[in-house]
Amino acid sequence: MNFDIAVMQMFNGVSLFTILLLMAIGLAIVFGLMGVINMAHGELMALGAYMTYLAARFFGHFAPGWMDLYLFAAIPFAFAVTFAFGYLLERGFIRFFYDRPLDTLLATWGLSLMLQQSYRSIFGAQEVSVPLASWLAGAWEPTAGIQLPLTRIFIAGLTAVVAIGVYLLLYRTPWGLKVRAVTQNRAIAGAVGIDTRRVDAMTFALGCGLAGIAGAVFTMIGSTNPGTGQLYIVDAFIVVVFGGVQSLIGTALSGFAIAQAQTWLEYLMSGSMARATILLLAIAVLCLRPNGLFAIRSRG
Repeated sequence: MNFDIAVMQMFNGVSLFTILLLMAIGLAIVFGLMGVINMAHGELMALGAYMTYLAARFFGHFAPGWMDLYLFAAIPFAFAVTFAFGYLLERGFIRFFYDRPLDTLLATWGLSLMLQQSYRSIFGAQEVSVPLASWLAGAWEPTAGIQLPLTRIFIAGLTAVVAIGVYLLLYRTPWGLKVRAVTQNRAIAGAVGIDTRRVDAMTFALGCGLAGIAGAVFTMIGSTNPGTGQLYIVDAFIVVVFGGVQSLIGTALSGFAIAQAQTWLEYLMSGSMARATILLLAIAVLCLRPNGLFAIRSRG
């Protein structure tokens, strides 16, 4: 293997890592910090993708001269819509299923089916796509044998910004302190005056909003249809569980390890065999460490 191939494989691994992290970070907050098994997380990503599609249609019709910059409006718009939807969803639906994980799983699975049918009724069963901004077309060539797609570089940069923002929000703000307090001991947090219901609603909404950002990004690498969310939900759960529930850093490290392993295995064998091997390795690790590789202790 020459140097150029090695660099391309490492970049492919980093690219897959950023995609996995963007998918999983919202789920890590909802599932890891709140204990809610949200089977509709993929459909929330699809909602973000459809909002990006609507934003592209709006710019194409009313401001065609600004089409190259529509992503900078579409991504915040996707976040805002999915955040608001998540807040209403938690207030009117999810909060009745806390401390009932199996009921939550079944309820959110039913919700995912309802959302899929809603997308099918509103947008149709066919796939929709958005135009790629001209400044994202092509690739950066640091050397003659290395080509790094600009879309993947943009996704990597956006993922870094989102991850740093989430970290600062959870570990450097008073609201983040309340979230971590409720996560460690809900009863004591409520006893000292923290409004645990509001914390739950805002935390769930944040996880949904991050799913919307992930959906907006995925429009740059593929088309969107009502079942798009189902393509991502399994990988997102594997990353979160493998890294350790309640550990955002564990989610990031898990995503990096899985992405690099899958990329190099795909170089050595077929894609399906590589995914099967990754799944078997994850099962083996969880048998030895049921709480994940990077699980943290919390007060019950």
